[in-house]
Amino acid sequence: QQHQHHHTTKFSSTSNTSTMAKLRTTSLLPAIMTTVVSLSFISKLRPIVAFQAPTSARRHFSKNANAAFGKTTFRLIPGDLESWRMTSSDDESEVQTTATTPDLETYLNKHNLDDQVFSAISADGGLKVTVATIRNLLNEMMIQHSMNPVGGDALGRATICGLLASNGMQEEQMFQISMKGDGPLRGVVSIVNGKGQARGYCGNPRLSDDFTLQEAIGSGTVQVVKNHPDWPRPYNGITGIKFGDIDRDVGIYLAESEQRSCALAAATSFNGILCTSAGGYLVERLPDCTPETMSHMEKNLGNLVRMNGEDLALPANLMLEGKTPVDIASILLDGLGMKPLNQVTPKEYCECSEDKLFRSLRLLPREEVDDVLKTEGKIEARCEFCSKVYRLGPDDVMKRFAEAEGDPSKDEDFEEELKSKATE
Repeated sequence: QQHQHHHTTKFSSTSNTSTMAKLRTTSLLPAIMTTVVSLSFISKLRPIVAFQAPTSARRHFSKNANAAFGKTTFRLIPGDLESWRMTSSDDESEVQTTATTPDLETYLNKHNLDDQVFSAISADGGLKVTVATIRNLLNEMMIQHSMNPVGGDALGRATICGLLASNGMQEEQMFQISMKGDGPLRGVVSIVNGKGQARGYCGNPRLSDDFTLQEAIGSGTVQVVKNHPDWPRPYNGITGIKFGDIDRDVGIYLAESEQRSCALAAATSFNGILCTSAGGYLVERLPDCTPETMSHMEKNLGNLVRMNGEDLALPANLMLEGKTPVDIASILLDGLGMKPLNQVTPKEYCECSEDKLFRSLRLLPREEVDDVLKTEGKIEARCEFCSKVYRLGPDDVMKRFAEAEGDPSKDEDFEEELKSKATE
């Protein structure tokens, strides 16, 4: 805990979800604020660890990937920023695949009316394709935060990348992306889990449209945290921000920190402050992928780029035209056979609650809490993720302090307290 003057106290968020909420008083002096940690837990912050990938010699690039250069982040050579294209044979004659027409009725999403994350695998098991559309989710997030398009674009891309990169993980597992840049946006955070539940925020949601996304993000780091309730400690990774458009930076992270050879693209489009499309795709090379399958995918990626055009970032134009995740996956796996894996409906979800707010209050010096109650007459907190406001009056705070048991800094004590309250 770091104690500061003027009734301001900051806590480190834990490695579990890195949630933050702002505890603020209703005084005429807006500078008097209290920052409260994660409304889900409070413990010591574990250090972020950088994972450096081994360098490798430059490989020959196939000419078939030229059309996708700069539009996707398909990298086979960790540490080599020029290796955006797939390395493979130009000869497709050896591709062994059975083009199938699976029953896709379950996965249809006409005109992208619903949010969806769809994944499929090639017939030979060499490539996995995941495609997402989250227009409704992003509009909901923007309404919660009164967000302008620049912040919406950043949060949308980060959320899309999180949903794509985490696809297939266990429902309880969480995946957090933090773009910590020095630009006027003041960073963006997105957290998703295996159920497709998502939440996020950016530091300056009302940033004007005078800035491009790259200018708004600035230079800094991409930080990723993955955790599961049964893990003894979270997985932490970090790479530098090299482009500022989020999807390429996350692609670099996946290649350098997780050794995942992939092509990743995410984009949004707006009409005023209304998001009209938000989606992306992730193509991952699996261990059994042959050079011939890779070569075929290069051509499919090039076709996708040409179909999207240059007006909007890939694949925003395609989604504006009504292309669904199944349609885009079919284009990418054309000639390779497509076997659907699963689909998830992404939803906005926040873990904040009044109990978690009070847990954070218990970690503040008691005299500071009493002073705020005496001065302001109540405690007010706004969740950083969903903007929900919580208010606790003096009587409620005193009653909760009198009934509180256990150590508020321990997750197990807090969970036990919640269970006892539920049985009352």
